[in-house]
Amino acid sequence: MKALRAWADPSIVREVVQVSLPLMFGMAGNLVMMLVDRIALARYSEATLIASGPAVFTGMTIIMFVTGIAGITRSYVAQAHGRGDSDGTADEGATGVLLAVGLAVLLLLATPLITRIPELSNRPADSVALESVFLEWSARFGAVMTINMALASYFNGTRRTRVPMVVGLIGQAFGVVMCIGLVFGKFGLPELGMRGSGIATFIAVSVMFAGYVVCLPGTFYSGFTRLLGNGARKIPALIGARLGKGAPSGGSSGLEEMGHTSFVWITGLLGPVALAANNVALSLNYVAIIPLIGLGIGCSILSGNSVGENKHERVPLILRATLAVGSLYVLTVAFFQIFLPTLLLSPFGLDGADPATMSTAVDTSRVLWMYSLAFMFSMFGGAVLESFGLTRFVFLSRIAVVWGLSVPTILIIALANRDRSGVLVLIWAVYSLFEGVMGALYFWRIRRAATSGENRLVKPEPEPERRPEGDVQPV
Repeated sequence: MKALRAWADPSIVREVVQVSLPLMFGMAGNLVMMLVDRIALARYSEATLIASGPAVFTGMTIIMFVTGIAGITRSYVAQAHGRGDSDGTADEGATGVLLAVGLAVLLLLATPLITRIPELSNRPADSVALESVFLEWSARFGAVMTINMALASYFNGTRRTRVPMVVGLIGQAFGVVMCIGLVFGKFGLPELGMRGSGIATFIAVSVMFAGYVVCLPGTFYSGFTRLLGNGARKIPALIGARLGKGAPSGGSSGLEEMGHTSFVWITGLLGPVALAANNVALSLNYVAIIPLIGLGIGCSILSGNSVGENKHERVPLILRATLAVGSLYVLTVAFFQIFLPTLLLSPFGLDGADPATMSTAVDTSRVLWMYSLAFMFSMFGGAVLESFGLTRFVFLSRIAVVWGLSVPTILIIALANRDRSGVLVLIWAVYSLFEGVMGALYFWRIRRAATSGENRLVKPEPEPERRPEGDVQPV
């Protein structure tokens, strides 16, 4: 413990926990709402169970792309807040919301095209129809989620992370109740099945939007006044610059979701036993990494504050403190995954499963800690790089590692071992290895950026021009 204190500054550790803990609680609430939604659709009918998988993966890939673009607002706000520029903080937040509104409109306009995506598959007609219904509502609640992302980024960037936590938990509570009510026709509500799931999510995110609007300070609205007062001609250039940094971030988020989807389909080549065991392993893994995502966002906020304040030397200290907290968490999770896997798997209803599925699930659970460890480095690294504005590097690294190395390697292994469920453990190990490689790339780039004092979001002030006699002439 003394060695850990010497390696990580305790005061910075407390700062990281203070900022990140509300984010972790908020994400845990989102996980509960998601699980309730998936369980409700699985229990409603076999048709909704079959249709929910492709519909959710498709919808979330699209939504993560647009929300990822809007999420760059957090780094802009964090830097302005770090500089102590209250007007600049409000201006950055207003610009982010304006960008999010534009993205939301584009998403809504694309709804007719999005709903036709399931028609490209060879799945049964009834499943395609249900998927299209869900995707129609996905575009609607995705539009609201995009604006919510920009609003949450404003609060997070100013370290007011409790606001998104409270707003999120209230909205998620509404979502859980409405999901059960609208899917099954409970609480006096109509029974709408798949459509009810989409409507419930739309209601949940709409409640969150109302909560953010109520919590916004008056200074935030002054940012809109200044933004519009500067002239309509300047807005496209401003939004274009923001989009230039946000698009790689959104693309990286979308590619990450597509990578997870590919992983699911590739493991299906190992046979039904491996597919069933992997579905449980994915759920268990997602639950395990949720706190790491909250920690990564908190680390990004504090790093952005330091970069904006031009104190780049603090970034490695913040990252080191976040790694200390994350490592303790991963060690705890690894203990349960390695020594008590059946306890973790018991909620997923494997008691009645065949012995082969249970055995594969247990063996896979014992290597999930490898992914948690690798994900910790890639998540923290990617989040910190975003605070520097190095989103293009994150995007290109993900393309190279995930789609150039990881997915092809896993596919080759799966094709060479069809119907061999035991290979699932090897695939998870390889998947984790490449996630770790990506994290190593991110950390290398962070070290370089911190050493050279990079800031790709805000251009440095021009140096004053000196006259021959030594007087300073402002540029």
